Amino acid sequence: VFFFSGDSRKFDPDFKGPIHNRGCTDILCCLIFFLALLGYFAVGILAWTQGDPRKLIYPTDSTGQFCGQIGTPLEKKPFLFYFNIMKCASPLVLLEFQCPTTQICVESCPNQFLTLVKAKLSTEATRYYFQFCKEGANLNLSVPEILKNRMCPAMVIPSKPFTRRCLPALETKGGVVVIGNKTTFVYGDINLNATDLLEASKNSNLVVEARQVAMKIFEDYTESWPWILLGLVIAMLVSLFFIILLRLLAGVMVWVIITMVIAVIGYGILHCYMQYDSLKGQPGANITIKDLGLQTDFSVYLHLQQTWLAFMIILCIVEVVVIITLIFLRKRLIISIALLKEASRAISHMMSSLFYPVLTFALLCLVIAYWAITAVFLSTSNEPVYKVFNTSECEYSRDTCDPKTFNGSNISARCPDAECLFAFYGGETYYHKYLILVQFYNLFLFFWCANFVMALGQVTLAGAFASYYWAFTKPDDIPASPICYSLSRALRYHTGSLAFGSLILSIVQVVRVILEYLEDHLKDAENGFAKFLLSCMKCCFWCLEKCIKFLNRNAYIMIAIYGKNFCTSARDAFFLLMRNVVRVVVLDSVTDFLLFLGKLLIVGIVGICSFFFFTQRIKPMEEAAPSLNYYWVPILTVVLGSYLIAHGFFSVYAMCVDTLFLCFLEDLERNDGSAARPHLMSQTLLNTLSKPSEKTKVVAN
Repeated sequence: VFFFSGDSRKFDPDFKGPIHNRGCTDILCCLIFFLALLGYFAVGILAWTQGDPRKLIYPTDSTGQFCGQIGTPLEKKPFLFYFNIMKCASPLVLLEFQCPTTQICVESCPNQFLTLVKAKLSTEATRYYFQFCKEGANLNLSVPEILKNRMCPAMVIPSKPFTRRCLPALETKGGVVVIGNKTTFVYGDINLNATDLLEASKNSNLVVEARQVAMKIFEDYTESWPWILLGLVIAMLVSLFFIILLRLLAGVMVWVIITMVIAVIGYGILHCYMQYDSLKGQPGANITIKDLGLQTDFSVYLHLQQTWLAFMIILCIVEVVVIITLIFLRKRLIISIALLKEASRAISHMMSSLFYPVLTFALLCLVIAYWAITAVFLSTSNEPVYKVFNTSECEYSRDTCDPKTFNGSNISARCPDAECLFAFYGGETYYHKYLILVQFYNLFLFFWCANFVMALGQVTLAGAFASYYWAFTKPDDIPASPICYSLSRALRYHTGSLAFGSLILSIVQVVRVILEYLEDHLKDAENGFAKFLLSCMKCCFWCLEKCIKFLNRNAYIMIAIYGKNFCTSARDAFFLLMRNVVRVVVLDSVTDFLLFLGKLLIVGIVGICSFFFFTQRIKPMEEAAPSLNYYWVPILTVVLGSYLIAHGFFSVYAMCVDTLFLCFLEDLERNDGSAARPHLMSQTLLNTLSKPSEKTKVVAN
């Protein structure tokens, strides 16, 4: 520890807090960052000119055209129809996400059983059947010729549109799968029953169930979004109320927060037990979650005893962890309370700091939106790829082909049953070959920009709070608009340093993403050593990311105070912390835990209120509550939003505490409490955090 502690700070009579006369730092990294941003904008322009998000919205027929796209000949044909839905049960669907059968766009899905042979018996039936044939199909030909040329399907069956695809209208009657009251039917020369279509209809759209859930969730959002916004506003008001109370009654509020957190978790345990007990003896309540399997209607799980038992066990574990942690940290709470009191005084002199997270949130939203839109356009900037699909053996199977010249090609002659169908979007050009690298660049710049925004917020707040601490006469010596002044100073002089620190963190985060990607692709591998090594690397990089975040945070505080480059500031912060490692452990564990309890309390209060409202358990507001598919959708949204809002407010407190703590350590090293070298901290903070020898020195002077 002493080897890595460095030399203590010396007294400097000219030091009056954050340095005003400073120069630009890490200029090279600043230039690299701006060049990277220019490249990022170039990638966005390239993606927006090459991409086509319609590929994610509209289903695509066998020629690569979009069904139902406005302004095209298929505008009035929004549904995709499969000639032979049984082909969708092929394993190929799982590999290439495309059914190896002809697909066309139709105005409506078929609503009756009809074979091609029967359709040719009457004019009306032929006219109806013609809408499910390829454009330009000649129904005057014989049935074998029509089927050989794949102009029409051998038969049509009753179907219903789902996610714009015509899937068999499967029903169950008396435990038997039927389609239009029929259990069997003939497809060509093959006798099939309705259950044979079940797997095919599932595979025809791998995300049918997921999209069904997504649609219900979207419907819930459209019904409940005003109440969600109201819940988030309430969370903001509750957070602001707690901040004000912390300013006035920091010591009392800490104990109130601790008591209320224990009480809220205790109520959750009681509620889960009451629900568990009420389900005793009810039919089906003793079924296990494993036996029930995955259900799209998640409310089904709330009728199981095991669900409430699991919730109760989780809450009990949380309650026990909180209580045990408080028992071990009870003596250190006094130190955290003193720091929170001092932080409250600092924030009271610059209340605008509480709303600075709004700017950080807005910038993060901008970064996320740019990344997401660019990623969507990049993923849809491929060209349609056509491949050879066949039912018998063919040496050209799954080779790429051109549908315009396929019928006159050698492939068609050697494989009579082969078809050239749309397979997926891709490409063989130079751009398409390196598209994955462009996506990687988009991801890397997303991390870099997001971390830069966070770093900018940290150094801005640190500069403002440091100006408070080092003000000899408070608040007279605090500069006007300290937040704005600190922000402009950070952007003017330290953009390169912020880019440097965020770059290091971004590299580690991208490596973690790559490790997750590798783990996902190796999850079916049987090499146990590879899995073990990958898990160790994930753990190491997770720890490394946490360490870098901690060091970056303290380096930004030193940058805000002294205006030095990133490496020098990181070294000075590290040595300063190592010289006071015991105090650092106390501060980092206890204060962060108390602030976390504050966030947990706000989330608990708002979450419980939203639960009673959306489950229509508040009688006066029962009619006002919207009718929802999943009431947990708005509840989880409000809970998550409440946590982010509370985190935004309390992050200001956390940054204030960290900044004041580092300034306190600097103050102890620079000054001795004498008239010539007075401490700038409050007497309460000095008595709480200083060592006995330091207290004696202050008293003696």
